[in-house]
Amino acid sequence: MSDLSTSHLGHIDRIQSDFFGDGDGLAAVAARSRVIDEVVVELFHRVFGDNDDSVAALAVGGYGRKQLFPCSDVDLLFLFRRESDSRRLAGRLSELLTLLWDAKLRVSQSVRTPAECSRLAADNAELHISLLDVRFLAGSQEIYNDLRSNTLPKFYRRERKSLLKQLVELTRSRHEQFGKTIYHLEPDLKEGPGGLRDHHLACWISQLAHVEDSRLPAAEEHLPADAREHIDEAKRFLYAARCYVHYFTERDRNQVLFELQDRIAEQGKPSALTLDERTADWMRELYRGMRSVNRLATRMMEEHATPKNSLFTMFRDRKSKLSNADFSVAGGRVYFRDSHSVESRPELALRLAEFVGRHGLPLAAKTERVLQGAQGVISAWAGSGAEVWPFAAAVFRQPYLYRALSAMRESKVLFAIFPELEDFDCLVVRDFYHRYTVDEHTLVAIRILKDLDPEGDKLSSRFARLAAELQRSERLYFALLFHDAGKGVRGGNHADHSVAMADGAMERIGMPAEDRQIARFLIDKHLAMSEYITKRDISDPETVESFARVVGTIEKLRALTLMTYADSSAVNPSAMSSWRKEMLWQLYLGTYNRLTGDFEDRRISSSEALKALEGAAASEDRDAARGFLAGLPERYIQTHSPEQIRNHFELSKVLKSKAAAVRIERRYQLYEIVVISADRPFLFASLCATLAAFGLSIEHAEAFGNERGLVLDTFRVALSPGRGSTVLDESEQRALARTLRRVIEGNEDVQELMKRRKYQFAARPRATVAPEVAFDNETSSRASIFHIVAEDRTGLLYDLTSKVSQLEYDIEVVMIETRGHRAIDIFYVVGPDGKLSDEQCDALCSELRGACLAEAA
Repeated sequence: MSDLSTSHLGHIDRIQSDFFGDGDGLAAVAARSRVIDEVVVELFHRVFGDNDDSVAALAVGGYGRKQLFPCSDVDLLFLFRRESDSRRLAGRLSELLTLLWDAKLRVSQSVRTPAECSRLAADNAELHISLLDVRFLAGSQEIYNDLRSNTLPKFYRRERKSLLKQLVELTRSRHEQFGKTIYHLEPDLKEGPGGLRDHHLACWISQLAHVEDSRLPAAEEHLPADAREHIDEAKRFLYAARCYVHYFTERDRNQVLFELQDRIAEQGKPSALTLDERTADWMRELYRGMRSVNRLATRMMEEHATPKNSLFTMFRDRKSKLSNADFSVAGGRVYFRDSHSVESRPELALRLAEFVGRHGLPLAAKTERVLQGAQGVISAWAGSGAEVWPFAAAVFRQPYLYRALSAMRESKVLFAIFPELEDFDCLVVRDFYHRYTVDEHTLVAIRILKDLDPEGDKLSSRFARLAAELQRSERLYFALLFHDAGKGVRGGNHADHSVAMADGAMERIGMPAEDRQIARFLIDKHLAMSEYITKRDISDPETVESFARVVGTIEKLRALTLMTYADSSAVNPSAMSSWRKEMLWQLYLGTYNRLTGDFEDRRISSSEALKALEGAAASEDRDAARGFLAGLPERYIQTHSPEQIRNHFELSKVLKSKAAAVRIERRYQLYEIVVISADRPFLFASLCATLAAFGLSIEHAEAFGNERGLVLDTFRVALSPGRGSTVLDESEQRALARTLRRVIEGNEDVQELMKRRKYQFAARPRATVAPEVAFDNETSSRASIFHIVAEDRTGLLYDLTSKVSQLEYDIEVVMIETRGHRAIDIFYVVGPDGKLSDEQCDALCSELRGACLAEAA
C-alpha cells in the first residue's frame, strides 16, 4: 500500500509542477482525475477482487466529469445490485474507504441500489443531478450499463420538470446570497454567479432537456453553439484560477481573496506592468469570463427550465407584443429587426438601450454579436459631434436603467459611446469597505435609486418622494455613471479625474451647458454630504450654513442628496444604516429650509456681478450687464451658466424698443419660455393664463426681479394631453410669443384667453387629494414664504398667483416644479408694508387651498 500511495502522490506532484509551468487548469484537473482513477480502481480490485458482479464503483459529480481540482472531494457512488448485497459487503466497503483515506484522498461516498436511483428524493435535486455525470470505474459493468442506459434515462424523462424546477429555485437562492452579481471584489469561483456552478447548471439543464429513452447526453453536448467560443475561453480561465486558489491555500477554498489575487497574477508571463496593474488585468479577465458563464446559465434557465404554462412564460410571451419597427421580442429577448440596420443607423444602439431600459428585457445573444460587430461604427458616430445627448438622456430616464447599462456594458456599447469608461470596466480597487467592482458599484447605485419605493419603509420612502420631485433626472444618472470613473487613474483625487473625464464626454455628446453644470457639480461634490455627516455636527446652524454655500440651490441639494443615498447604499448591503439615512435626511431638511429661507433675500453684489460677467458679456457691455444683474437674487447666478446669463442679457436689449422680450426654445420633450419685462400687478398670473390658454402644462417655473424693476420669468412647459398635438410648431410659437407680448402690454384680455382655453381644452375633475399649504414667517427677513403641494391641473398656477395678486400682494420669488400629478410651488410674498402678518398669511393660505381645489377656470 505504501508503494502505491508514494507512486501516485508522485504523479500528483508532477501535475502541480506542470500546472505552475503552463497554467493549464483543464489539463491539470483531467490529469488528476486519471491518477485518482488508477488509485480507486487498483484499491477496489484489491478489496473486492475481479469477479464480484454485485457491486460497481462509479465516479459522480465533478469527479464523474473528470474535473477533479487539487483539493476537491472524490465523489464516489457504490452501486449494489440489491440491498442484501450492500449489507453482505459492508465490511469490504469499509476496508476500501480506509485505504482510500490512507492514500490521502478526501472521499465523499454514497451507497445506492438501481431501484433507489430511480426514486425521486423530495427537495434533494443535488443527489439526482450528480448522477447526470456518472462514470464507470470498476466492478460490475452490467450494473453500470443498466443504470446508464435504462434506469437513469427513464427517471430523468419522468422527473424532468420537477428537477428543473428545483434546479432553478436552488440557483436563484444561491445567486441571492451573492447579491445577484458576479462583480464582488473577492469573488467565489464555484458558487458565486458566473462561477463554475453556473457552468455546471447550464450543462445539467441541457442534458435534462435532451435526455432520450436510452441515452444520457454528454455534459456539453447540447450547449448553444453560438456560446461555445466564449464559454471555452471562460472555462480555461476559471479552471486555472480555481487550481491556483486550491494550490495556494492547500484547501478546497474557492474565494479569490485579495492576497491570492496578487499571488496568482504573479504567475503570469514576465511583464513591464506593476504588480497592481497585472492584478487588475487578471481580475478584469476573470470577471469577463464569469460574465459569459452567468449569461449562459441565465439563458438556459429561461429557454429550457421554465414551464410553458408558468406565469413567467406567459409574461415573457406577452412581452413579444412590445416589438416595434426596429426591434422584435421573441422568447423574452430583444432582437434587431434588421441585423444590418445599426451599421447605417448607429443611433439604434442607444435606441435599443432605451427599449431595454423601458421594458427590462435582456438582449438575445445574436443582438449582442451584432452590437459587438458594429463597435467601430457606433464609436465613430458618438465621436463625430453628432447630437448624442438626446438619445442618451432618453436611456437615463428609463425605469430599468440598471439592465440597460448592464446590457450596454456586456455588449461593449457603453465603451463605444463613452470611451472614458473603458478603464473602469471590471475595475478592482481594493477596499475592505466596498463589496463590488467600481463599475458594478456604479450600476448598483443607479439600480438602488431607480428602485426606491414611495410605499416602502419610512426612512427610505422619504427619498423616494424626493426622487419623484427631481427635475430632469437624466443629469443625476449621468453624474452617477461617471462619479467613480476616475478611480482607474493613479494619483490625485479620483473625483477630479472623474470630472475631467465627464467634461470631455459631455462636450463630445452635446450635453447642454446647464445640464453640464449640474452633472459636473454632482460628480465633484459626490462625497461632500457623507463627509458632513461623518465629520460635522449637522445640528449646528453653522454646519448647515456652510453646506448651503456648497450646494447653492435646491435643485443641486435634491440631486446631491439622492446621489449620496445611492452611492452609500451601493457600497455594501449594510453601509446605508438607519442612522445614516436619518442623518442624511436631517442634513437635507436643514439645508432645504436654509435655501428656501433668507438665502433668497441675498442679492447679487457688485463683486459677484463682475465675476459672473467675466464670461457673460463683452467688455463694452459690462456696465449695462451689471445693471441687468444688480438686485437679482444670488440664486440666479448659482442656477445659470455664463452662457445663459449672456443670452438673457442679450434678450433684455429688446426692451429698448418693445415692452417685452420673449424667447421660445425646444428642450427635448419640453419647451423653455423666457420672458423679460417691467414688473406690474398680475404679471406672473397673466403669463400663466396665457400658457394655459395655449394648452401648455407648466412643469417648472422661476421668477426673478432686479433692482430696476425688470422681471425675468422662465417657464418649462409640456403640451397638455388634451391638446391633440405633440409639438408646438413654428407658427404656434410665433403666435404664443405675440400673445405673451400683448398680454404684458395690456392689449389682450386674460379672462377672454381663459374662456377660450376652457372651450378648447376639457377641464380636469375637481382635485381628489387634499392640498398642503403652509407659510413660514420666520426664515426670511423680508418676505413671507408659502409652500404649496397640490394635485396638478391646467391653470393651477394661474389660479394660485391670481389669488395673491387680487389681495394686492407681490410675489418676489417663484420656484415651481411639477412631478407626475404633484405641483410643488414656493412663493415669496410681500405686501405694501413688507412681510405679511400671521393673520394675513392664514387668510392667504385659505385662499390658496380653495384655488387648489377649484376646477380649472
